[in-house]
Amino acid sequence: MTTAQAESTIPTGTWQSDPVHSHVGFTVRHAVGTFRGSFGRFEATLSDASGEPHLSGHVPVESVEVKEENLEAHLLSPEFFDKDQTPEIRFESSAIKREDEQLAIDGELTVKGIAKPVVARGSLSGPGAGPNGNDRVGLDLEAEVNRHDFGLDWNMDMPDGSQILGDEVTLTVHLELVKESD
Repeated sequence: MTTAQAESTIPTGTWQSDPVHSHVGFTVRHAVGTFRGSFGRFEATLSDASGEPHLSGHVPVESVEVKEENLEAHLLSPEFFDKDQTPEIRFESSAIKREDEQLAIDGELTVKGIAKPVVARGSLSGPGAGPNGNDRVGLDLEAEVNRHDFGLDWNMDMPDGSQILGDEVTLTVHLELVKESD
């Protein structure tokens, strides 16, 4: 077994996310702990079709996954993602650059129809051969956003006067991308 080495440049070509080996999730402070959720379906593409590296992705909000069915329904309601009016979360990069061993991706995140700039930081590994001989790269990213910037304002007062949900949400994206045939 070999481990993919960190690449010094962004790989060329078009790479599509492998949903089996990828994950898109989020965390937010809840009461005195951390609430975790994820999305079961998503698509992401890394390409250089325009001459510059570009990452884009979208997530159907109805694919949100949490451990409580009633909570899933609440997250899909107008108080959170409002799946009937805004069924998709989107991301489009505007710049991808390396900063030493770190990757920085500037882009626009659209949640609930509201687009805001965001910077995701992380790492890129590969390219390397996958089990079927196809070329793959790994992309691990994290970004922090304020949920109120996207109209996700619901909260509830706790008995001590604090709010049950924190304002800052950490987004995590772990992608294994497969190179498309030339």
